[in-house]
Amino acid sequence: MEWYHILGIVIGNWVVIFPLWSWEKSESNADRREAAAQRDDDRREILGIIKSIQEEMKDFHERLCSIEERNRK
Repeated sequence: MEWYHILGIVIGNWVVIFPLWSWEKSESNADRREAAAQRDDDRREILGIIKSIQEEMKDFHERLCSIEERNRK
């Protein structure tokens, strides 16, 4: 085999592989950004749920205290 055959094979492989590699990299970046956005949305939702649970616990505690106060009198 001559050196130009080898060079042709290397360049041909590079011409095929590089576009596939760059496409895969852009797709993985898009997937990562989408996953991060979903994670942020999930985090906000979970924090909202926790806040509502804390408010409900506080309200329940206040009602329980008022019932105990009425029963003492």
